Amino acid sequence: MSDTQRVKRASRLRGSVRVPGDKSASHRALMISALADGDSTIEGLSNGTDVAATRRIIAQLGATTFDGDGYTTVHGPVAGLHVSDRPLDCANSGTTMRLLVGIVSTIPGDHVLVGDESLSRRPMDRVAVPLALMGSRVEGLGPRTTAPLTVRSPSALSAVTYRIPVASAQVKSAILFAGLGAKGTTTVIEDVRTRSTTEDMLRLAGLDVTSLNHGDGRTVTVTSGRPRPRHWRVPGDPSQAAFFAVLGAIHRDARIKVVDIDSAPERIGFVEVLRRMGAKIALVTSGGATSLTVESSRLRGTEVRADEVPSVDEIPVLVVAAAAALGVSAFRGMGELRLKESDRFAGSMALATSLGCRVWSDGDDFFIEGLSDARSFDDFTFDVLLDHRMVMSSAVAGAAGHGCTIAGAATVASSYTDFFSDLALLG
Repeated sequence: MSDTQRVKRASRLRGSVRVPGDKSASHRALMISALADGDSTIEGLSNGTDVAATRRIIAQLGATTFDGDGYTTVHGPVAGLHVSDRPLDCANSGTTMRLLVGIVSTIPGDHVLVGDESLSRRPMDRVAVPLALMGSRVEGLGPRTTAPLTVRSPSALSAVTYRIPVASAQVKSAILFAGLGAKGTTTVIEDVRTRSTTEDMLRLAGLDVTSLNHGDGRTVTVTSGRPRPRHWRVPGDPSQAAFFAVLGAIHRDARIKVVDIDSAPERIGFVEVLRRMGAKIALVTSGGATSLTVESSRLRGTEVRADEVPSVDEIPVLVVAAAAALGVSAFRGMGELRLKESDRFAGSMALATSLGCRVWSDGDDFFIEGLSDARSFDDFTFDVLLDHRMVMSSAVAGAAGHGCTIAGAATVASSYTDFFSDLALLG
């Protein structure tokens, strides 16, 4: 794919799309399978470059992988994973780096983790602090512990009870993975519930995991142990489905179906936001698989809180929905956007401005006065700054409006290699 991509205005959108396997589940399926003793199989593994980074790293640590007919096999070594004599390159994947810090903390020795320019700006202190309490030293650059990282893992870890100060499924997962090699029971307390992918998958792999909801939060405990090999089926990624959900809602002549996606409550907050804005959107579960359908709608502004979309990954494309809506939308508590692959707080505001909207901010809140109709969007050029979600959000705006030119579009391959071809097929 060229690094500059032109997206044309789509006159009509019809059809079904199957988005890549859920990235969160794909990372974790590889990691848990590598920690197990024996062969696990993974069906529906994401083919993005982020997950490929995780796959390369578990091979460096001693697991072996190979592809079969529609599935991937992972062989976890009998003796367990071992220290690599080369740096572990996480590329652009924050999930890989944060979860891996927890895993290598259970492997005695020194581990070096590196990433690309974008990942090397992302703070890792949130995992370094709780892991230090468990006995693992995570050393990086500056006060926010940025990569390259050196993880100095002890011969044994201590269990910990830790309350996460800022909602993060990645931080929770790092602690739970470290807890598999700690003496005793490790407890993670969330004041805001985040995606339960890690604890659910650890439980399916035979580990002693408990989860208790309380108010808006959750307490998760894990006892040390080794996962059992198993077959994993990875559903479609709801974060990727969000782009087609917004596209279908704001386009003037659209009816789109996204088949077989993960419908866990913490993963589909964007659906309720769009419904509140007036979108004609539905989730239908049949035979254990959930599909999303959406059609052209007239949207109105709303207030979006960060705790409705805990990972805030879908906020950039919800900004595009707000730009097509009638009235002002308020995005509250969005400071976490500044710490993603790019500064998505500034990027989301810049994207809405490029479309012709009036945009302003106040602290961690920002506001967008919508244009009432995506047909009012300007033709625009946008530099996505190595951020795959900004690529897809820009493309949605261009296809629904008057087209766009995206600089840095090739980075979409980190999560959705076939995004532009799937978008073209709907047209």
